[in-house]
Amino acid sequence: MSTADLVVVANRLPVDLVTGDDGVGRWQAAPGGLVSALAPALRRRGGAWVGWPGVPDAAPEPFADPDVGDDVTLFPVTLDADEIDAHYEGVANAMLWPLYHDLIATPVYDRGWWEVHRRVNARFADAAAEVAAPGATVWVQDYQLQLVPRMLRERRPDLRIGFFLHIPFPPVELFAQLPWRTEVVEGLLGADLVGFHTPGGARNFRWLAQWLCGADVDDSPIGLREAPGEVRLGGRTTRVGAFPISVDSAALADRGADPATAERAEELRAGLGDPETLLLGVDRLDYTKGIQARLEAYGELLADGRLDPASTVLVQVATPSRERVDAYQRTRDEVERTIGRLNGDHADLGRPVVHYLHRPLPPEELAPLYLAADVMLVTPLRDGMNLVAKEYLATRPDDTGALVLSEFTGAAEELTEAWTVNPHDVDGVSSAIADAAAATGSDEGRARMSALRAQVRDHDVARWADAFLEALGGQADEDRARR
Repeated sequence: MSTADLVVVANRLPVDLVTGDDGVGRWQAAPGGLVSALAPALRRRGGAWVGWPGVPDAAPEPFADPDVGDDVTLFPVTLDADEIDAHYEGVANAMLWPLYHDLIATPVYDRGWWEVHRRVNARFADAAAEVAAPGATVWVQDYQLQLVPRMLRERRPDLRIGFFLHIPFPPVELFAQLPWRTEVVEGLLGADLVGFHTPGGARNFRWLAQWLCGADVDDSPIGLREAPGEVRLGGRTTRVGAFPISVDSAALADRGADPATAERAEELRAGLGDPETLLLGVDRLDYTKGIQARLEAYGELLADGRLDPASTVLVQVATPSRERVDAYQRTRDEVERTIGRLNGDHADLGRPVVHYLHRPLPPEELAPLYLAADVMLVTPLRDGMNLVAKEYLATRPDDTGALVLSEFTGAAEELTEAWTVNPHDVDGVSSAIADAAAATGSDEGRARMSALRAQVRDHDVARWADAFLEALGGQADEDRARR
C-alpha cells in the first residue's frame, strides 16, 4: 500500500457511496462541517484520508476523487451493519453526542456497544498505521475516534499524532458519568496535540487528565489561539489547546460576489413575496440546534406585532439527520408541528410566514439564501463551533445583514459583535431578532457586520489548519529531542 506524509483519520470519508436508480454505486461529495473544513486543508498539502464510506460492507480499493483533490488518496475502512449500529448509531449518536451536548437528551451507556466501538477504533488505528509513511503526521478527527490516538501510538511510535474535537467537550461533572471516562482520556493522551474549539473545553480536559490519570498538568492559562498547555504522563507530553475552526472565507466571498449569486438572491426574495424582513435558519435537524426555541420566539414576535406577518418571512432549512434515532424523530415532529401552527395562525393564502425545506442544499444554493437574508438565526442549545454563522458572514459582499447567535456556540467567543442570545430565554431571543431586524442597514448594524466579516476573513480555515499542524509538528520535534 502507498504511504502518505499527512493522513487525516475521520469516521467518514469526505465522499459518500450512493446507489442510483440504475443500481450502480457512485461517489458524491459528503455534506457536513468537518468535510468543508478539512478538505481544503488536505487538498493544499496532498496526503490521505482514512474513513468509512457510509454504507455497510463496502470495501472499495483506495481511490482519488476530483471533489476532494487529485493529490488526496481516500482509504476506505469497512464496517458491517452490526458495527454501524453499535459504534455509530449507538456509542457516537446515542451515548457520546448527548453527553457532550450537556445531556439535552439522555445518553445510553451500553457495554456491548462500547466493546464494538473499541474494536472499530482499533480498525481505524490499523488502517492509519498502514497508510502513514515513516515519521508522518496523522490528524485524527472527532468524538467517534477518541481511542485511536493511543492505539495508533502503540502501533507506530514514530508518528506525529494530533487529535481535534469538532463538538463541545463537556463540563467535568457531566463527562464523569461516562463509565469508560478514563479510557477516553487515556486514548486522547496518546496524541502529541489535542485541540478543542474553545479554551473551556481544553481546560476541562486538562483537569480530567490530572484527576483520572494522575497526569502532571501545568497551570498556564489557555486562551483562544494561545500556546497550548502541557499534560505529562508516562514519560510523554501531550499539548492541549484551543484552535477555533473556521471556513474557506475566500471561496465563500468569491461565490457571494458572483453576479449570478446576487441575481439568484433577488429571485428568491421576489419568490418569497419581496418581504421587508427575511429571516434565515440553516441547520441539521438535530435536537441540539435550537430550532424549536427559534420558532417559538418568532411566533411571539408575530403575535405581539413586533414583526408584521404581511412583510416578514422565515426560511428554515433543516437537513435530515440521524432519522433512525428516536430523539431526532421527535425533534422533526415538534418542529414541523410548530411550523404548521405558525402558518395556520399568521399566514395568508399564498404567503406563509415560514418556508420550510427538509433537505440538504448544496453550497451553490445556500449562497443566494445567505445573500437574500436580512437576519441569520443561529440559536443552538449547544454547539462546538457552528460554521453556518461563519459561512453567512463570509458569503456577504457588504456590511448589510445581521447575525443572531447563541452564546452556547464556540463561534460566540469570536463573533462578539453578533446579537448574542441565550436560546433557552424565549423573550431574549425574540428581542434580539427584533433588534437585529431593526438595525439592519443602520450605522450600528453596519459596524457590527463589518467587524464580524473581518474576523471571519482574517481567521479562515487555512489559518486554523496551519496553526494546528504547526503546533503539532513543533511538539513532536520537542518530544524527539527529549528522547
